[in-house]
Amino acid sequence: MEPMRFLVTQVESSNRVTGYLVSGKLMKDDSVVITPSGHQTSILEMQQGGAACTEAEAKTELVLDLTYSVNMKPNDIIAAADSRPEFSDQFEAQIEWLSERELLPGRIYTIKAIGGDSEATVSRLKYRFDESGQQIAAKTLARNSNGVANIALTQPIIYDSGSVCPATGTFSLFDKDTTALVANGTIRHSLRRASNVHWQALDVDKQSRAAIKQQTPKIIWLTGLSGSGKSTIANLIEKKLIAKGRHSYLLDGDNVRHGLNKDLGFTDADRVENIRRVAETANLMLDAGLIVITSFISPFRAERDMARTLFDDDEFIEVFVHASLEVCEQRDPKGLYKKARAGQIKNFTGLDSPYENPLKPELVIDTIEITVEQAADRIIKFVDC
Repeated sequence: MEPMRFLVTQVESSNRVTGYLVSGKLMKDDSVVITPSGHQTSILEMQQGGAACTEAEAKTELVLDLTYSVNMKPNDIIAAADSRPEFSDQFEAQIEWLSERELLPGRIYTIKAIGGDSEATVSRLKYRFDESGQQIAAKTLARNSNGVANIALTQPIIYDSGSVCPATGTFSLFDKDTTALVANGTIRHSLRRASNVHWQALDVDKQSRAAIKQQTPKIIWLTGLSGSGKSTIANLIEKKLIAKGRHSYLLDGDNVRHGLNKDLGFTDADRVENIRRVAETANLMLDAGLIVITSFISPFRAERDMARTLFDDDEFIEVFVHASLEVCEQRDPKGLYKKARAGQIKNFTGLDSPYENPLKPELVIDTIEITVEQAADRIIKFVDC
């Protein structure tokens, strides 16, 4: 017998709700718990189709009168008091990937389930299943393939293991930009660390650290093709900031791959994880009160948007360092385009891996039209640091 799960759709008062019995059986006088608040009460009266009833089966719309008044809101779930669902922001799930674009761990998707909606990322793809059902190590999933992954949410949802309650144990993933369905999933179990890890309250905050430096922390996020001039401009920006007595740090795309990201390659999945780590690192540096300059191709719009969500609106300045592919290839300061054309480098951005131009960057720098010096000065003036 599946556990009783009742989705609240309308709250008429603190002891009267309308909703949908999504699983199990509900009876008058049953002891119940409100999730996620944990408040307990019992069923005083039930109505189905305007008529009083004493019990109801799943897939039924009901009006419930509760014995005790409790705080509730739409999308809460009323559950049997002795069989409570989970409420957390991390779980392991089996995924059926449906999109033609492969799954990329670290990319932000939208999850929709009976127990709530949230932004979600595949924090770790553990393995995929081959045609015989064997577990195969994998970094991504192609269309119509299945795998097991850890899912991390920005907001906790209410759920059960799919084996316990299919109605609250399944979900769908959607592309954050196009809203297209990309996957269906079944929850296997919660990740216990989700309920054991909490933010530690600290007395010294970002504002205090910035105040002793007498500056406003910022993220100057330079993006563009290889050879567009990002690293040269970023280096000059930091030199000028230091000359002004500012506290800054430059995160360079090549340099971080010698340490923090030395385990990552240049597949789409690795590029997504590369930018996720850089964004989180930049966030820590901003919290320390620094002006952070990042110089990365960061080819995918979704990951740049993900990075932006980590910061307040006025903290993140996206700078599109623009030069045509032809010009970048002519410059080719590191000889990378030549190697890519010769087949010595795979997944090279602009050639056999895409670069998605920013749609609404705070600033566009055309390095064909202006000098490096002019570019650095224009960025510093715009950022006002």
